[in-house]
Parts: sequence; C-alpha cells; structure tokens
Amino acid sequence: MGSLLSSPSASGTTAGFEYVFPAIRGIQAQREFYVSMCPLRLIPKIFLFDEEELAPEVRAQRVLNKARIPALASYIVSNPTDYVFSALTASVDGEMRFVGIADEGPGMRIGQLHIPMAARFLINDGQHRRAAIETALTENPELGDETIAVVFFHDAGLSRSQQMFADLNRHAVRPARSIGVLYDHRDERAKAARLLALKSPVFRNFVEMESSTLSARSRKLFTLSALYYASSSLLQGLELSDADEAARLADEYWTAIDALIPEWDLVRTRKMAAAEVRKQYLHSHGIALHALGRLGNTLLQISTEPDSWRPRLEPLAKIDWSRTNHDWEGRAIVGGRVSKNHSNVVLTVNYLRQKLGMELGPEEASVEATHLRGER
Repeated sequence: MGSLLSSPSASGTTAGFEYVFPAIRGIQAQREFYVSMCPLRLIPKIFLFDEEELAPEVRAQRVLNKARIPALASYIVSNPTDYVFSALTASVDGEMRFVGIADEGPGMRIGQLHIPMAARFLINDGQHRRAAIETALTENPELGDETIAVVFFHDAGLSRSQQMFADLNRHAVRPARSIGVLYDHRDERAKAARLLALKSPVFRNFVEMESSTLSARSRKLFTLSALYYASSSLLQGLELSDADEAARLADEYWTAIDALIPEWDLVRTRKMAAAEVRKQYLHSHGIALHALGRLGNTLLQISTEPDSWRPRLEPLAKIDWSRTNHDWEGRAIVGGRVSKNHSNVVLTVNYLRQKLGMELGPEEASVEATHLRGER
C-alpha cells in the first residue's frame, strides 16, 4: 500500500514529501511502467480528472458521465465481500523513482515506487471507477482500507495520454447480454431466466445461452437475453418469495403461451426447423416475447392463479404471427426488419391488448395515437 515519506530538506507545502508504493516494474513498448496496489481512501485524493470545461481536443479522457456513478457506488457498498474492480491506469506528470529489492535478477523488478506529492496523477482508464470509489467511501468509510490495482505510466504529454486512452478503449467489447445473464448470480431475475432456459419444457435446449443474436442457421428459437427481458417484464412488481417461485410462475405462464403457438412445439418435435420459424414468424423474436411478458404482467397483477388469467389468453391462438401479416408493419416491423425500440415494443403490446379486449394505459394510448396519425 502507498505510504508517505518526507525529507528533512523539505521546503514548501509538498516539496520533499512523496508517496511510496510497493510495485512491480515492467517494460511495455520499450517504456517502463509500474503495477502497484493503492488503498481506496487514497484514490480520490491523488487521482484527478481533466477539467470538464476543456474542449475535447485538449483533454485526455471522456467527460465523466455522472449518471453512472450511483449504480457503480451501490454495487460496491451492496457487495462488500465480493465486488470486483479492475485496475486503474494512470499517467504521472512528475519524477518516478523505482528502488528494487536487489541489484540483479528478479529482485530488480520488485521494490518500491517513489512519487513526489507534487506530481500530478491523471487517470487514463477508470475515471468512473474512481468516482464510484469516492462516493462509496462516504457511505462506508471502512472500505478505505481495501486496495485496488493501479498501473502507473510516466506522463509523456497530452498527445501520448490521448493515444493511451484511445488504445485502451479501442478493442473494448461489451459482453453479450445473454452471457451476462448466464453468469449473474446476484440478479434474481437472471436466476429465474436461467431456470426457465435449463428446466422448462418450453425452452429447454432451444435457448442460446451465450450470444444475444441468433445466426441464420441456429437451431435455437430464443436467446437468454430475450427470455430475461420478457420474464422480467412478466414478473415486474409481483411479490414473490424467491427466484424459484418466480421461475415457477413464469413457467406456468410461458407454458400457457406455448399451447397457443403451435410452431414452437413443431420445432421441439423436429417437424419444423428453428431457423425457418424465426424467418417466417414473429413470435420467437425478442420483441414478441417482451410484449407477451408485459401483457402477462397485467393479468398477473390482478391474480396469479392460473384459472384466473389463463382463459383470458385464449384469443392469442387466433393471432397471425407471420411476418407477412401487414398488421405488424410499423409496430414490430419497420421497413421489413424487426425493430425492438421502446415504441415498437409498446405498439406490439397494444396490438395484443386490443386482441384480448384490454384497455390501453396512458402511455400506450399516447404511443398508439401517434402511430395511427402516422398511418394517415
């Protein structure tokens, strides 16, 4: 962890004072860099942002998105025993002196990194993590004794810092939502979706668990992310004891839906190919599942007893789910392609509600009115 040392000849506020970090020295692109551990309480004090009012061309990082901070901070505070943060990357505008524990051999790479307190630390990667740590510390100061890895580079000027930011983010790829659901053990809705995908006769063996898109030849009917969003909409606001009860209720609902969509069973019995069903029909696409989930939520809010809501779903058996049905154009299909933005989901829900003789809510009525004006 970092420590503070002072020199007897110090003059001024910070002259002669320095931070000392245990560190490992490495070489990258023929430049020395150092990896260390820094106490969380020190992070807000020494790591700075570029001034937000500066023009982009004279900054070395993006403007802080403050809307992201509460969720990141809550993640730390809510999971004090198993949160995970990757390393910060910082440039140091000042002299860095590394003292190895030996003059030769492996000991040359392990030692202490001395950085004057007057040096300027600029984060190249991790400014949102830094801000989240600062916020989390105000809620739980005990986190201050924990540490985060920091990679230190020597500041070689603005252009180099900008290039570092570009390089660090150039190949960053957000993981597919499906694999995020598959690996998320905190979210009860994710657990319910996994249980459905793995155990429900409706979905078992026909859910793509890793990718959030299906290739043209895929033998799967659904993606785990689509099932997650659909079931989350279905169960939203319901008072359920745990993920097992949520999965049970969701399974009852989707089993009822399955009985009204014969093509799903044709795929399971190998009488139709999944790829052909996805190509010809809308009901296995994410927008349809999401809409069916929202529709079911309205019914389950009234009563979770199947004898109450199941009969009301029967009109769905008469819906023409084929993509050639002109009713879907402008609702679920735009320009011949399935679209899943918010208004399209609402318009698809509206269509289903009308088929079931259900009233539209205020938002749904507004979106419907806008859609109808556009058709005229």
